[in-house]
Amino acid sequence: MIVQYKCPNCGSDMAFDAESGHLSCPNCGRQDEIESFPEENILRKLDPEEAKEYHCENCGAVIVTESETTATHCSFCGAPVVLADRLTGDLAPAKVIPFTISREEAEAAFRKWTKNGRLTPTGFMSGNRIKKMTGMYVPFWLYDIDGTADVAAIATRVRSYTTGDTIYTETDFYDVYREIDLSYLKVPADASEKMDDELMDKLEPYDYTELKDFRMPYLAGYLAEKYDFDDESLFSRVESKIVPYIDSYIGTTISGYSTVSYKNKQIHTNKSRVYYTLFPVWMVYYDFENKEHTFAMNGQTGKVVGKPPISGMKVFAWFAVIAGATFAVLKGIAYAMGGVLW
Repeated sequence: MIVQYKCPNCGSDMAFDAESGHLSCPNCGRQDEIESFPEENILRKLDPEEAKEYHCENCGAVIVTESETTATHCSFCGAPVVLADRLTGDLAPAKVIPFTISREEAEAAFRKWTKNGRLTPTGFMSGNRIKKMTGMYVPFWLYDIDGTADVAAIATRVRSYTTGDTIYTETDFYDVYREIDLSYLKVPADASEKMDDELMDKLEPYDYTELKDFRMPYLAGYLAEKYDFDDESLFSRVESKIVPYIDSYIGTTISGYSTVSYKNKQIHTNKSRVYYTLFPVWMVYYDFENKEHTFAMNGQTGKVVGKPPISGMKVFAWFAVIAGATFAVLKGIAYAMGGVLW
């Protein structure tokens, strides 16, 4: 089932406007608040094997999508469409962070970002080779985690002192035990198979105070996907994020000793709550030297991540400057000490 939001004034297709946070009509300028906009009462649960072919209500064209797509555009008339039957039942998101950065703002922010690379090629830094920029909602799981740690260690305090001509070293031994309870709220993990996990992780942090209860109009005008991985299959990746923080915190509770040797350290994590959430991401495809480079931008904060190309000439020049400066400093030191540096 396709949902297209029609303007009550003029009948044009409405889309979510990142600047105002409202559902907006590009034709007459009408804006409606998402929370109060009437929404279809859709109860049908999606059969994952059902046909993936839809028809645009504007022009009648066939819309064929991948099975993960939940929002897109009609390729013939450009109308924004939401595939409502892919957003119900187990596939219904609980929360969404809406876009706050418009396409124009995203393009300007990306061009500004390209100028910051000291070692990137000059042609890249101009920022004028954007091939495509796509606003999409990426599926994430947000986990509330309860963590516990049971720790046993032997710690020492070493003290040295001198009596007469003799130096004494005194070592005190301590048995150390810790039972620690920790909670972590809203730990994210992207649930899309297409998205690069490292790239998505680097887009953090998002401002979770702006989390909204999910409503379909937020997706109008953007691409969106449903999750490929459920929360169970991603929990091990979330644990790998959390355990180092717990381990680091354990170290802060055992301080003031000369040495600490752990006899036992058991860390346990349990998920207390999970939220299926959609995060806003601008995907930027940039042409440079006959190669497409992919970058991602946080659609809420404007943070850009990705690996820009490196200029070999700039790297060489940078090392040459560093080497020259080092040589000059060493020569100055040698001269000051009455020596000669060749």
